[in-house]
Amino acid sequence: MKRIGIITSGGDAPGMNAAIRSVTRSAVVEGIEVYGFLRGFAGILDKEYKKLSYSDVGGIMERGGTILRTSRVPEFKVPEVRKKAADILKELGVDALVIIGGEGSLTGGKLLVEEQGIPVVGIPGSIDNDIAYTDMCIGVDTCLNTVIDAMQKLKDTASSHERAFIVEVMGRTSGYIALMAGLAVGAEAIIIPEVPIDYDSLAEKMWDERKRGKINSIVVVAEGSASAYTVARHLENKIGFETRITILGHVQRGGSPSAFDRILASRIGHEAVRTLLDGDYNVMIGLSRNDMARVSLEKVLSEKKSIDMNIVKLANVLS
Repeated sequence: MKRIGIITSGGDAPGMNAAIRSVTRSAVVEGIEVYGFLRGFAGILDKEYKKLSYSDVGGIMERGGTILRTSRVPEFKVPEVRKKAADILKELGVDALVIIGGEGSLTGGKLLVEEQGIPVVGIPGSIDNDIAYTDMCIGVDTCLNTVIDAMQKLKDTASSHERAFIVEVMGRTSGYIALMAGLAVGAEAIIIPEVPIDYDSLAEKMWDERKRGKINSIVVVAEGSASAYTVARHLENKIGFETRITILGHVQRGGSPSAFDRILASRIGHEAVRTLLDGDYNVMIGLSRNDMARVSLEKVLSEKKSIDMNIVKLANVLS
């Protein structure tokens, strides 16, 4: 193997730069050239890339976002577009592609292997932690720390003003961020897509706590379950006191990655290169019981990672 390509695709996640650094340096040490394509699959199609040396990736591990930038490329769902990308990779002499991203990005990689014979290794980068066969995705830990810090500050002002705060966090199909952040800050309620919303029971619980003297309430809402405004409207009509809404938005994706994410990304990036050197591909590198695991992309993408309902029960008990 003489040359590999690397892309970051889809939503950005803290720690992607650490993965780029690890892949690049692990490859260069083995005498392999690395081409970093800009803006994910779009960079391949537009032939926008730069050769990455050992020193080019120095000092990037602590930076949020991705130095290769990222984008979503809906047209990559078209077979002719994927063929064009494969032809360009072959023209550039790229022997294999490392893809850092979420489910959609890994799906694109799987199709490149199956249809065009391009060796691909996937690295799971998603703040939702919704990719199967990895205990943690790159970016999850940093995201949770950002959310928890913001919610703790909101809890302070909620106590000062004796109000309920509705906090909307990311999670279109997965309630992982809301569940774990809510558990960590002691939220009174956690609303996630995996569990139906019972507004009557929620309002009754909040009203009972207010009567017992509790002066603040935090309700965490995953964006895929309901709008924070919808939750606030239902609750205010039932509990009779004001709520305040905070939508954390894309601040959850940013920031310098935590130590956990830097180390995880470094380990997975190195393993991705070792996998290609072993002649293995069409796999994702995941974290399993604190060890690196190679799992076929077909297996990864055939299953949906589910929320641990025991954690849901625990959060309900402790709230």
